[in-house]
Amino acid sequence: MTANTQPKKQPRQSRLAKITILAFTAILAFLTLVLPDSFSQSSFPMEIGDVATQDILAPYSLTYESEILTEQARQEAVRAVDPIYLPTDPSIGRRQVEHLRTILYYINTVRQDDFASQEEKISDISAIEELKLSEELITQILIISDSRWEAIESEATNVLEQIMRNTLRESDIYAAKRNIPSLIDFSFPQDQADIVVGLVEPFIVPNSLHSEEQTQAAIDEARESVDPVIRSFIVGETLVRRGQIIRDVEWEALQRYGLIQPENRTKDLIGAAVLTLTISVLIILYFTHERSNEAYSVKALMLLAVTFIIFLAATRFIVLGRTIVPYIFPVAAFSLTLSVIFNFEVAVIFSFILGIMAAYGNPTGLDLTIFYALPPIIGMLTMGKARRIAAFFLSGITIGLAGIGIVLGYRLADSATDWIGIATLSGASIVNGIATAGLTLLLQYIFSQLLGKTTALQLLDTSRPDHPLLQQILRNAPGSYQHSLQVANLAEQAAEAIGADGLLVRVGAIYHDCGKARNPQFFIENQVQGELNPHDEIDPVVSAKTIISHVIDGVEIAKKYHLPKNIIDFIREHHGTMHTHYQYSQALEDASDPSEVDKSLFTYPGPRPQSRETALLMLADGTEARARAEIPKDEQELRSLIETVVDFYTKNEQLKDTNLTLKDLEIVKDSFFRTLKGTYHPRVKYPPLDNEKTRPSGNETNR
Repeated sequence: MTANTQPKKQPRQSRLAKITILAFTAILAFLTLVLPDSFSQSSFPMEIGDVATQDILAPYSLTYESEILTEQARQEAVRAVDPIYLPTDPSIGRRQVEHLRTILYYINTVRQDDFASQEEKISDISAIEELKLSEELITQILIISDSRWEAIESEATNVLEQIMRNTLRESDIYAAKRNIPSLIDFSFPQDQADIVVGLVEPFIVPNSLHSEEQTQAAIDEARESVDPVIRSFIVGETLVRRGQIIRDVEWEALQRYGLIQPENRTKDLIGAAVLTLTISVLIILYFTHERSNEAYSVKALMLLAVTFIIFLAATRFIVLGRTIVPYIFPVAAFSLTLSVIFNFEVAVIFSFILGIMAAYGNPTGLDLTIFYALPPIIGMLTMGKARRIAAFFLSGITIGLAGIGIVLGYRLADSATDWIGIATLSGASIVNGIATAGLTLLLQYIFSQLLGKTTALQLLDTSRPDHPLLQQILRNAPGSYQHSLQVANLAEQAAEAIGADGLLVRVGAIYHDCGKARNPQFFIENQVQGELNPHDEIDPVVSAKTIISHVIDGVEIAKKYHLPKNIIDFIREHHGTMHTHYQYSQALEDASDPSEVDKSLFTYPGPRPQSRETALLMLADGTEARARAEIPKDEQELRSLIETVVDFYTKNEQLKDTNLTLKDLEIVKDSFFRTLKGTYHPRVKYPPLDNEKTRPSGNETNR
């Protein structure tokens, strides 16, 4: 391989420190999930039927659907539904009359049986299941004359027909049976009328049956027609008075406010522990990933953990439990800061983690989770590389508008929220976005100072042409200044091509030779052509020391002007551990014994480039200097020159500590070629200005 692409192994002590930080953060996060309930207004167990020991007030305004009152209203609606019966079925009446006739025919047969004794006849009639006649009535039936029996048969049939012609439901049967005597012809004596009653009564059944299906449909319709019962409380309103018995309705209100603690909180603790463990596994998997593992030092991880706990605790202990404040609190500032300091990926992960944990257990947990997680992602995409202060505030406005969208999406469908409430929450969302932008600007500055990272805003401010150090370089070493600008263009284009930080490379390249401003005459780009080169008159060791000192001087000057650490790295590393080739060769020629020449006196202090960005500067610096010296005449010479420079630094192991791959180097070579081709293209040779044919007239000279 041309360059080292394997991630550096972390020291065991560093890994242990990171695991400790993650474990401790998980414990603190778990406590923030469970402790707010312990410190709430009602921190004692309370059950239905208990007597309130104090007045309990609504901690914030809340409107909710009362499931208990709604169910009571539905039960009342169900009780008001009358049973639904099917229309009268004539076939039932015909069937009952026909059955009665069959029984009467059987009784008549028993009456006419001359071979049966009186006792046997009574037994036969008693055995009829449908009839429940007393022995006395059966005896009368057996001894009555045939003519009277025929009259009884006819009357019983007629009475049953009259009754079954009416609509009879289950509730009507008792009245119909009691009405039988009034339907019997008055010519019948009482004893015979009793026989008719005994014969007819068992055959009276309902002919209009109850419809279970239709009745259930009516019940369902009645339940669905009941609108949900909405209860509203304003902040400070009394939920339960001292001495009041806690009933279902009061208990529901207290539970909605989270003021009820069950006697056994085991399930709550287990739920919070499982959530914390799941999120901890996600974080551990992310931070042990080989690509992200190097990006977070122990210090960075500690700062991230502390900030996360601060935001989470502030949300859980202070913000939640209020109506408007949760929508104003700038939770998104945490995610935007991570995006600026680290990367978009970790910011998205922690945006969702903070959103989930912050709203955990809240009555409006779902919409708050989305409100805390989604707008920051939209804001990060809007902010981009965060190279302008305006980008932060544009991101904040986008977050506010995204928050309004979430408020409308969840609240418009909620009958408990009116237009005034929606407008209030929308205004709070806009305030949230603006506060997020301001807080992010502050946090990204704090993070950058504590972690030694350089933000885009700092880089842009440092790269301004009126920066005092740049002005000093321009005045003292104009050639080095122009060289640095050309190297910056070359390196920046290559950085963009391989996905490195182009802005960081550009600013680092502008300042990489700032040390030459202290002794500019010793560097060829600042020397006037034709004048004596001072290096020709001094010892090669002294000459090399003067050249090498521009790195040491550059670091000293950079610190004096408070340049960011990342920029100072470019100054230290742009020559790596290479040696001053010209002076070293001269020393070898002058020495009687070349083996006695100490090469370390001609070697830059280093270190070798430690990042892709500083490596690109080394390659661009060497390529630009060589191209300026040799002035390639065609594209082939230019490509050969670039190839030679890259191979030279590679063979001298100057790229060993970077993550540049072979593919990256090929892309860099192509980028260098495209950029330099526009600089060293063939030019048209102009005619001499003193040619008589081209000499301007007197009038033109004065223009």
